Amino acid sequence: MHVPDGFLNAPVSLATGAVAAAAVAISLRGARRELEERAAPLAGLVAAFVFAVQMLNFPVGAGTSGHLLGGALAAILVGPFTAVLCLSVVLLTQALLFADGGLTALGTNITLMGVVTVVVAHAVFHGLARVLPRGRRSAGIAAFTAAFLSVPCSAIAFTGLYAIGGTADVSLGRVFAAMTGVHLLIGLGEAAITTATVGAVLAVRPDLVRAASGLVRPALEIRGGGAPAPAPAAVPVAVAPAAAPRRSPRPLWLAGVAVTLVCAAFVSFYASAAPDGLERVATDEGIAERAEEHDLADSPLADYGVEDIDDERLSVGLAGAAGVALTLAAGTGIFLVVRRRTTVPAPTPEHGAEPRPEPERV
Repeated sequence: MHVPDGFLNAPVSLATGAVAAAAVAISLRGARRELEERAAPLAGLVAAFVFAVQMLNFPVGAGTSGHLLGGALAAILVGPFTAVLCLSVVLLTQALLFADGGLTALGTNITLMGVVTVVVAHAVFHGLARVLPRGRRSAGIAAFTAAFLSVPCSAIAFTGLYAIGGTADVSLGRVFAAMTGVHLLIGLGEAAITTATVGAVLAVRPDLVRAASGLVRPALEIRGGGAPAPAPAAVPVAVAPAAAPRRSPRPLWLAGVAVTLVCAAFVSFYASAAPDGLERVATDEGIAERAEEHDLADSPLADYGVEDIDDERLSVGLAGAAGVALTLAAGTGIFLVVRRRTTVPAPTPEHGAEPRPEPERV
């Protein structure tokens, strides 16, 4: 659903650019509260995974394909503010290196895929979390519903923008019906991928799924349905329980990187070559004629292939691997910088700590 240059006029493109810039600025501040010591590398991995899975177009019928948008997945795993930054890194990488999504439409794409999807998914997931019983099944239901609804909402938002500043004289009713219909089907694929990914992480490290903390039972909770064990009789001395050792996220990170590379470097070759939902609707409704050639169309990685490599399988694989590496490095670096800005040095006399009071003299 990458909007190319030329679909929307300059005022709307500038307006969505301002919205995207404001969203990124707000998210930079909000992500400081979401990124813990272990979360920055995982957030970078989420950005790389979204990039990789967006290469895997899946058929939705009638010569049309779809791909993951990723806003719901990122919001559930790392939080809404960090999710906006993840999608912004992905879309910026795609626009600058792979000529996917217009440069003047970058703000539009961040708004549609990195803001609308995140806001909708975050609201739906946490709304369901308040009414569903606690458990992994409820987390899966909430993830599926949030991801499914985020996609047609993004399509409806595009239709609204086109109604304001579209560059082709087309029937808005037909565009709305076509965009909503095809993206409802794409939403099913989005929901399936999101639910499977969230479920896999919940199975091994539920503590790393940020949005599911209110839905997944604590590990020490009694599951038998009986009343909790009564507290022991009076104890002479209260002893604080020893803190549980914190598990390293490194095994999950390494496994995630391996899966991401396999998706981008190998599975992507078998992705559907049919146009995605937006491309199909634009072609059918006469909007595609307004598309402008990408300013970076001669990039060495344009169209997700490496220039001057004739073997298509190798070309796509190398481009995918390069995209994963670049997205992972850029995302992790940004999130590490954001997290470090939240670190507050321990108070010392030189940093404004209050001096100890002197003993009273008699």
